[in-house]
Amino acid sequence: MSRSESGAPTTTTTTPPPTPPGESPAAPLPAAGPGAVAVPPSPCLSKVELRVSCRALLDRDALSKSDPCVMLLMQSRGQWVEVERTEVIKKNLHPVFSKVFTIDYYFEEVQKLRFEVFDINSSSSSSVPCGPREDDFLGAAECTLGQIVSHKKITKPLVLKHGKHAGKSTITIIAEELSGNNNYVELFFSARKLDDKDLFSKSDPFLEIHKLDDDDTFQLVHRSEVIKNNLNPVWAPFTISINSLCSCNYDRLIKFVVWDWDSSGKHDLIGEFSSTFNEMLGARDGKQVQWNCINPKYKLKRRNYKNSGVVILTQCRIQRVYSFLDYIMGGCQIQFTVAVDFTASNGDPKNSCSLHYIHPYQPNEYLKALVSVGEICQDYDSDKLFPAYGFGARIPPNYHVSHDFALNLNLDNPVCEGIQGVVEAYQNCLPQIQLYGPTNIAPIINKVAKFAIEEENTKQASQYFILLILTDGVVTDMADTREAIVRASHLPMSIIIVGIGNADFTDMQILDGDDGVLRSPRGEPAARDIVQFVPFRDFKSASPAALAKCVLAEVPRQVVDYYGSRRVEPCSPCLHSQRVPSTLAL
Repeated sequence: MSRSESGAPTTTTTTPPPTPPGESPAAPLPAAGPGAVAVPPSPCLSKVELRVSCRALLDRDALSKSDPCVMLLMQSRGQWVEVERTEVIKKNLHPVFSKVFTIDYYFEEVQKLRFEVFDINSSSSSSVPCGPREDDFLGAAECTLGQIVSHKKITKPLVLKHGKHAGKSTITIIAEELSGNNNYVELFFSARKLDDKDLFSKSDPFLEIHKLDDDDTFQLVHRSEVIKNNLNPVWAPFTISINSLCSCNYDRLIKFVVWDWDSSGKHDLIGEFSSTFNEMLGARDGKQVQWNCINPKYKLKRRNYKNSGVVILTQCRIQRVYSFLDYIMGGCQIQFTVAVDFTASNGDPKNSCSLHYIHPYQPNEYLKALVSVGEICQDYDSDKLFPAYGFGARIPPNYHVSHDFALNLNLDNPVCEGIQGVVEAYQNCLPQIQLYGPTNIAPIINKVAKFAIEEENTKQASQYFILLILTDGVVTDMADTREAIVRASHLPMSIIIVGIGNADFTDMQILDGDDGVLRSPRGEPAARDIVQFVPFRDFKSASPAALAKCVLAEVPRQVVDYYGSRRVEPCSPCLHSQRVPSTLAL
């Protein structure tokens, strides 16, 4: 996939050279851009990397070979949803893609995958699959993630529409589980005095890195951009996990190959060499490591042959990307807070049609949602003391309207002991308050945000706040709520909103950043997506665990995103051996 040329040294992603004799086609990992940090492993599940290559693809181009790209789709609720795409490899019927697909693996679910291969036409301005009208369909293959994982490597024939096989075309997917090692390394490579392989210009070099697998074959783990017309290239730095680079074995062989890029796809070998990660670690503290780039043919034929240039590792920086579990095991507490809607639209609690009606044998929707989410969160809070609030009601003794009153009606201490304590406070307050309105939730968001600000100021990963809001209608202070959420997006805080009842919650989707970045009325974008909204009615016939799984699914990523963006490391577990009291006790 070529990048736009704009005067500066031009770079472009390249096609891979033919697979060397005796080696399996390499399946790759992505090269991160300058300063990028690889996505960290998620804590409570396994992550699997899928490397993709194809063989004997159909040639759809009249005057050259196909320019293939693979699109990964995953089935969700019976529909195929695009996950990611590889890069485009120019003029190659046997492509080995450097893009890697990273997928969360759930043992308890059947995860159906579909791999679609396209020939990207030069008329496609985006250089990615646009669909059958713009790009040529080369075939597809379907399987489950479980099938790939159980075999580690799977090769399937590509099938065209109507079940017809695409000749001898196949796709190979190799799976590798990401280990618990969360160390990454940022590498800076350059070269000097490379051989000139071009007749009328200088070489266009790019660098490939291959690791030696357990089966003694080499797997491509990084492919650099091409530096045009330059015998002294400086490639962009990139970040890669140590697990991907050498399987966390610092003495495992790593092979480096430098090619001269050719638009025909038949790249010329400049030279190669081998090393280990232990040797690469020499490029720290301002030092450099360099290797002679050797062309085997020249070494055999030329008596005084020394090298075809020198490759230099100018910097090797180890980084650590922490997971959610790293923060939890480091003592980070999940401060769980509940806010319940007591507006009049819920109906009189004495009436059996009310959403707040307390049935002697069957919990209402408020209680079901509260318990299903709270029982998960309470495992991450050592003191099991949960602040609980109500909004939209007139409260005693003066019966003024409040949008952030203590659910236990204790102005000095809104904390309840355990989820059962929250349930009892909710049931006890119903006869004492008057349902009123309007549905304003900005005050309760701002209240919790005040305590999150205190945590932010500590510069430590000790407390992360989750606010569960249970409401029966669309909020009436939408502008203030958007403003409050955008401010909270800079804090260690996540917000879960569960819609109770059968109201039209369409407008509530605005608050959930899944369909676009939420902005304040002033146009300020949220720093990150911290809101998850779901209507409870979607889970009426499901188990309580289904609701909790849905609304809490994004929390681990939100925690990692917050602390990672601020470069806050997990605390030492010994600092949190004592019980951490709730900070929301007023």
